[in-house]
Amino acid sequence: MAGTRIPLIVIGGFLGAGKTTLLNRWLAEAHGRRLAVLVNDFGAINVDAALIASSAGDAIALSNGCVCCSIGDDLSAALIRVLDAQPPYDAIVVEASGVSDPWRIAQLALADPALELGGVVVIVDAAAAPAQSKDPRLADTLARQLAAADLVVLNKTDQATAEELSSARAWAAAHAPGAPMLETIEARVPLAGLVARPHPKPAHVHGADCDDHDHDHADHAAQFESIALRPSAAWAPDALRARIAALPGGVLRIKGFVRRDDGRFTELQYAGRHASLRTAAAAPEGGPVLVAIGL
Repeated sequence: MAGTRIPLIVIGGFLGAGKTTLLNRWLAEAHGRRLAVLVNDFGAINVDAALIASSAGDAIALSNGCVCCSIGDDLSAALIRVLDAQPPYDAIVVEASGVSDPWRIAQLALADPALELGGVVVIVDAAAAPAQSKDPRLADTLARQLAAADLVVLNKTDQATAEELSSARAWAAAHAPGAPMLETIEARVPLAGLVARPHPKPAHVHGADCDDHDHDHADHAAQFESIALRPSAAWAPDALRARIAALPGGVLRIKGFVRRDDGRFTELQYAGRHASLRTAAAAPEGGPVLVAIGL
């Protein structure tokens, strides 16, 4: 219908909280909705795009850095292409990088007359958040992400102790006052339950220093380092788990694919000192690749 504004929904949250898992669920449960997906991955190789490609839907992959600064022009161009598509998409979903402020992306919906802000969904790792929120190197980034939330998804509750879960609830509620909170395992939140919500809050409040765009980028993205690897060795699952268990604390996130000793590939997800290994459905395009993010 002419004049209809397309909702833009932003999925934010720290490294490894479950953003890609939630996005895959949305695509799998679209039930006829046409979703345009924009993926912003912090890393030289866009592993997230490879993972999302296994689900139905259109994906435009953006890579390398903070969307509000380093690839803002690319995101704008991608949005123009999506808005020009016919028939029009039912919604646009942007997955923010794990070290960016999702509100910077949400502002695009407020500035473009063809878009409306469908809301900012921020995912929190219930098991990792209590420790991360006390780390002076991470706390401000996490707090800024939560401050943008219209909906908080407290994820990985099955991996958290009772004390961690209670602490994560209180911390998230304090930094996202008034935002509804859903507790989940493996980001099991129905698409309908997320899009059929009241309109997002009309205003968003940042700290005084957030008016400086360059300051935000320098302080919150530059402290993280990303390394892309193409491992040639084959790994048995047990040996890979042992190697992961010995990683230093500064490694925050690893994701990608490694070759197994039987010729197949393992999809690796590591965050919050927890590792998930599963057999990949198919060999990844371009072969084995890992992206590691840390301090």
